[in-house]
Amino acid sequence: MILRQATAADGKQVAPLINIVFDEMEIPSLMKMKDEDVFAVFADAFKEAPYRYSYAHTVVAEEQGEILGIAVGYPASDEAHIDDAFQPYLHRLGIPDGEKLFTWPETFPGDWYLDTLAVKESAQHQGIGSQLLDDTTRRARAAGMPHVGLCCDLENPKAQALYERHGFVDDGRVQIFDHMYRHMSKQVD
Repeated sequence: MILRQATAADGKQVAPLINIVFDEMEIPSLMKMKDEDVFAVFADAFKEAPYRYSYAHTVVAEEQGEILGIAVGYPASDEAHIDDAFQPYLHRLGIPDGEKLFTWPETFPGDWYLDTLAVKESAQHQGIGSQLLDDTTRRARAAGMPHVGLCCDLENPKAQALYERHGFVDDGRVQIFDHMYRHMSKQVD
């Protein structure tokens, strides 16, 4: 297995992995849609480099051409405009002009923010998530960021345990849609 920077061509394989997190978040507009339609929107938007869920912000874990896991991350300073490039896609999700999909701030100042960490169900418990987490720390260090931050659903103790094993500590709360999240961070050595 290799970790590599995603390319725009990876969108079709990455979209279902992004959707794993969307399903856990219970995003109202996406819950009304068929999975295939959600996948199509996010696979198309994946090609938009400045967008939150784009190839430019995604590292993939790949084995023999199959993407098994992803880590999506960016500096907290990008959050204010990270979804601007997604505006042309909102109508495909049934979201009216002028509204946004994500309206809650998720990052803390100074974060290299790990927005999404997801591994295919068939590839879980093989260390892929751990490798992606370690790579995120390396990327944060290379970018000169002081720490990696992430949000972990309060109702997901398995994810919390993984993050704690990798040195993340609880440092606050964030609400995203109807869920409360534990903001966790790890200092970059």
